[in-house]
Amino acid sequence: MLMERKAKISRKTSETDITLEINIDGEGNYNIDTGIHFLNHMLESFSRHSFIDLNIKAKGDIEVDDHHTVEDVGIVLGEAFLEAIGDKKGIKRMSDGIVPMDDSIALVAIDISGRSYCNLDVQFKNDKIGDITSDNIIHFFESFANSAKLNFYGKAKGSNDHHKAEALFKAFAKTLKEASKIEHDKIPSTKGVL
Repeated sequence: MLMERKAKISRKTSETDITLEINIDGEGNYNIDTGIHFLNHMLESFSRHSFIDLNIKAKGDIEVDDHHTVEDVGIVLGEAFLEAIGDKKGIKRMSDGIVPMDDSIALVAIDISGRSYCNLDVQFKNDKIGDITSDNIIHFFESFANSAKLNFYGKAKGSNDHHKAEALFKAFAKTLKEASKIEHDKIPSTKGVL
């Protein structure tokens, strides 16, 4: 019988207070309140398309700006994923996915390698998308990759910033779910650990 791949992480700093629950083998159910509406929308889309259950409650110093909240949600999501994935025995480990959205297209490749690296190629035309600073979308993925200890490669292009960002989160969803899939009973590494 498979172990439940779930985790609950809390992180409190002078800038943010976050509680996050994840179930990798969920049904795409979510209850998300980060105080940043566009980030909520992206994480809801991620949950729905990955079938990863997410409960997130975040309070941050958004009166300053959205940077600390976006960064710390990325960190906590990565920490929770890392805890939930466990020893990684049997996982597919590597996956990639392409998602079109109207004028835009996004590609994401992930290796749940135990090593942190993020390479993201996306340019936004506008400083803001809704109530999020566009650059912080990139920083969210950097923060997630670092704390989840995985390699993340992403690329998005198109004419509409909202579509580029949403295609990127949907490609992230599909790729992370596929890389997390249990396929065998081995550690997929010549080192014997991930």
